[in-house]
Amino acid sequence: MLSGLALLLLVCLLHMFVTAQGNPWSQSLGCDEYLGSGKVMDKCGVCGGDNMACKLVSGLFQQHSLNKVGYHKIVEIPEGATKINVTEAVKSRNYLALKSRSGRSIINGNWAIDRPGEYEGVGTMFTYRRPNEVTSTAGESFLAEGPTNEILDVYVIYQQPNPGVSYEFILPSDNPPQHPDHRPGGNTLYGQSGNDHRGNPNQDGYDPAGGGKYTPQVPNNQVPAVLPPRRQREYNWKLSGATECSASCGRGSRYTIFRCVHRLSHEQVPENQCDSSTRPSSQEEPCNLQSCPAFWDIGEWSECSKTCGLGMQHRQVLCRQVYANRTLNVHTSRCRHLEQPETTSTCQLKICSEWQIQTEWSACSVPCGVGQRTREVHCVSNVGDFVSDEECNMKLRPSDNENCDMGPCAKSWFFTEWGNKCSAECGMGVRTRGVLCLTNHISSLPLEGCGHERPTDSQVCNHGPCESRIEWFTAPWSQCSTECGSGSQQRAVVCLMKSDEGFNVMPPYECSSLDKPLNQQSCHLKSCGAKWYHTDWSACSKTCEGGFRVREVRCLSDDMLSSEGCEEELKPLEREECNPEPCVPHIDENCRDKYFNCNVVVQARLCVYDYYKTTCCASCTRVAHRQSQHRALS
Repeated sequence: MLSGLALLLLVCLLHMFVTAQGNPWSQSLGCDEYLGSGKVMDKCGVCGGDNMACKLVSGLFQQHSLNKVGYHKIVEIPEGATKINVTEAVKSRNYLALKSRSGRSIINGNWAIDRPGEYEGVGTMFTYRRPNEVTSTAGESFLAEGPTNEILDVYVIYQQPNPGVSYEFILPSDNPPQHPDHRPGGNTLYGQSGNDHRGNPNQDGYDPAGGGKYTPQVPNNQVPAVLPPRRQREYNWKLSGATECSASCGRGSRYTIFRCVHRLSHEQVPENQCDSSTRPSSQEEPCNLQSCPAFWDIGEWSECSKTCGLGMQHRQVLCRQVYANRTLNVHTSRCRHLEQPETTSTCQLKICSEWQIQTEWSACSVPCGVGQRTREVHCVSNVGDFVSDEECNMKLRPSDNENCDMGPCAKSWFFTEWGNKCSAECGMGVRTRGVLCLTNHISSLPLEGCGHERPTDSQVCNHGPCESRIEWFTAPWSQCSTECGSGSQQRAVVCLMKSDEGFNVMPPYECSSLDKPLNQQSCHLKSCGAKWYHTDWSACSKTCEGGFRVREVRCLSDDMLSSEGCEEELKPLEREECNPEPCVPHIDENCRDKYFNCNVVVQARLCVYDYYKTTCCASCTRVAHRQSQHRALS
């Protein structure tokens, strides 16, 4: 048995040894080393856990159109969140922004757009990514392992319709399950949880308030066994330098590097020779604190102002400067050492299509009066193909039709041949023909139009003497009240005594024993069919020795439209000869030869002199007439 003083000295030495060497059980072991059973960490960081100690929060912000350009809050991320991932669905002109609840801007705050990189805040490190703006279609994002020590607010800087922003993170559960083989931060050598769920050390000595370390409890009547002295490690961790600075200017960061070396020779050996649990934590150090030179930050070109032809495009050019991993807008004077890039430029996506006139104007649609003429106009591409009219400027389209005035139209009286039927079977009667005023298309004729006297449409006919008797006699029917369809026509009906001497009008009662003919009837001109109509003959082209005259002949239907229904063999002549008689010089009684030998004057060609022309008037006149005929024939 040891004396009380010796026992007290032993306890003090033991405490000093544990303090100097560090508690070997207080170091965290890997999940497999710790359990020795091949178990793995679940998503909540619990060895062999069932994912019940935490909960996954995820969502999609898909409000397409926001009220105005600027910052719009997407989601709030609570304190203690891990595995944070906020990602834009596709690339857009919008930006993501991150701000702590205390008011500190972490990414893209105060209208300053940061470059992609690492940004520290609320106890964790955020990785901000913005894919290549030219070749990639992926949207921007930021990720962090966590846990966070403050509430975070996520924003979108709205500039165009939102394509959608997804977010997810993990939060610790309100009542995480207790695993008998896992005590956070403590040891499990004793096979039981050292926490009685009230924050008090239990009988095994686990004290959560003390950082979860195991404190040995020594009974008053027992002396603990003396632990063997710990073997001196052969290999130790040694500070051997630091990483390269994360930024060449504007305040970057670098981290200390520890390597495994031999304790005595300090020669570097593989890291598995050292105890990983004793490896010191890498420390962050600021570096390259000098300000970065300002630079021109050039935005993307806007779309061309015109889809074809020469247009304009614009881009944003800002003077910016990097400090402390933040890219800030600064006054343009700081970039005066650099040539300022152009903010506007001409552009041409393709050569515009143009209007081309393909044909000359057509002939006028009418031979006289006002008609129309047309031409072909097409929209032609820069390679010569016909394209739709929408690809050309409709305001510049040449007209493809226009009015044309061929001068006033002449009008003539057209009439049919006389009818063969007389209105009376004997004695005097009448026969009729159709008469119309129509436009004349023979522009070479000197017609005066329909203003002159209308040709008669009836004439007298006589089929021989009649016996003396009283009869109802009828006048010719008037013209039908309509040119086509059902109409009416009237005639006069009188009681006459007809004899060889002529007609005598009798009172109507003299004919009362006879059936009185109708004085009104319906008519329908359509049934007549097509007929030949012609104009008057024109004047003869010569007054003597043969000439010709012409007239216009048309086949017209019931509604007075051109038709092909007339019989060709009944078509009236359109041209005939006229004035066939030879031309006779006008004989002037006062024009006589005063001498018998005027033939000598003619032979001597003296008729050109007034004296001989008067003395030998008849002979000189005959010679002049023969010469004019000869010239006409030649």
